[in-house]
Amino acid sequence: MAATGSEKQGATAYYVSTPIYYVNDAPHLGHAYTTVAGDVLTRWHRQRGEKVWYLTGTDEHGQKIMRTAEANDVTPQAWCDKLVEEAWKPLWEHLDIANDDFIRTTEKRHTDRVQEFVQDLYDKDEIYKGGYEGPYCVGCEEYKLPGDLIDGEGEFAGQKLCPIHKKPVELLKEENYFFKLSEYGPKLLEFYAANPGFIQPESARNEVVNFVEQGLQDLSISRSTFDWGVPVPWDEKHVIYVWIDALLNYATAVGYGANQEKFEGTFPANVHLIGKDILRFHSVIWPAMLMAQGLPLPGKVVANGWLMVGGEKMSKSNLTGIKPQDLTSHFGVDAYRWYFLRAIAYGSDGSFSWEDFTARYTSELANDYGNLASRVAAMVGKYFGGALPEATAAGDAERAVQEGLAKAVATADLKIGEELDFQGGILAIFEFVKQVNGYITEQEPWKVAKDSTPEGQARLATILYTAAESLRGVAVLLNAVMPDTSQKLWDSLGAEESLGALADQRVQDAGTWGVLPAGTTVTKGAVLFPRLEEKPA
Repeated sequence: MAATGSEKQGATAYYVSTPIYYVNDAPHLGHAYTTVAGDVLTRWHRQRGEKVWYLTGTDEHGQKIMRTAEANDVTPQAWCDKLVEEAWKPLWEHLDIANDDFIRTTEKRHTDRVQEFVQDLYDKDEIYKGGYEGPYCVGCEEYKLPGDLIDGEGEFAGQKLCPIHKKPVELLKEENYFFKLSEYGPKLLEFYAANPGFIQPESARNEVVNFVEQGLQDLSISRSTFDWGVPVPWDEKHVIYVWIDALLNYATAVGYGANQEKFEGTFPANVHLIGKDILRFHSVIWPAMLMAQGLPLPGKVVANGWLMVGGEKMSKSNLTGIKPQDLTSHFGVDAYRWYFLRAIAYGSDGSFSWEDFTARYTSELANDYGNLASRVAAMVGKYFGGALPEATAAGDAERAVQEGLAKAVATADLKIGEELDFQGGILAIFEFVKQVNGYITEQEPWKVAKDSTPEGQARLATILYTAAESLRGVAVLLNAVMPDTSQKLWDSLGAEESLGALADQRVQDAGTWGVLPAGTTVTKGAVLFPRLEEKPA
């Protein structure tokens, strides 16, 4: 039985990857959704004190790229270079994505290793020459099974369409090289049975198992009708099928065939984050390739759902594509990072609307969280001159808050760090924020402040220390989701001087009570979540 990424031993990295994205156009919300999820996951594990490797990149070969470049009257390489440097990398920087590497499939470090990998399979008699004729979707860069196609309507009446791109497929006939994928069906089914968490969510697992149980066909791994790709090393009239090329990025980017120490310390991935439309490539073809090469399999393949607008999958082809910058310019980057993981259960389809984003921003971020931070800082400034007082009169109400923080830490760590339930983890943190708001409402520090006796002042000090220490825990817990906002809150609590860097704070220790030292200077900084301006036209 093949080993998986979840069984990696020793000081190996917690390795997470996104898909490598096609550069036929600029990125949209769907691309950013997966990339932000991977960033939150890896930031979380870094704050656990773990060694982490986060990989993203771009897929730059294939017929779709070639045609897009031709339509823009440039070479495919020039098109890829322009999109990567002017659209993809700048967006990830804008969204505060802390990836450790960015792989491009046109890089020599990748193409050389792809040729070596495929040559090795050919030498092992895992690849043979044959011919193929069938319906091909250029958008998916995939031969389709007849049963996968849908009937066209309107301008496409009488034609068969790709169910994802809703465009007619092309009937292709060419001489190809084939990988003996059909021989791996039983091995894959055995692996799925032994590793039930390998494909997530369960609906995706069931789809893949049913597909493999019907029997696999051998896979065409070369194309001979165009030349934009990695040449087949033993027959340069062919280029390697773009998906074989693309999948190998997960190995080539971490040193396959070039840096054995790095490779063994990183590979395989603990988590491949993907869109559900590329599920079969990652859960059938990729593990079969690794089995054929005797390499360990990834720990999890996790398919997120589609982002929907008006009932349609978000994409350029159906005119529902929205640029992330359209939203960040209005709501801010941190709110953007928070919203999609908060509003949509990861693994399920989810609908986006401007109105929903606005309502959640106002209610949860501005009113619940931002207002709490402002009130606490203002009261420490008003009643104690900005010096955090010591808590000397704690009782049942304070113990309930402490227990609430400990519960939020445990739940969020399980949900985000292990189950990839970002929504569940964020909700647990914000339930605690609501609890602290309720605590302040019940304790009424503005009334307690009128009691000038030592007992009254001790009680006031305890209330405000409890609230500030709660915010300290929240800043740590939300650092992976909203790093800029968390840093602002951290600084306002005086924690920068008294506690060191926020990134050094372990999420699992966030519930340890009494970390903020009395006497630290609390300042009322800028509003964390400013009032929204009118929706732009």
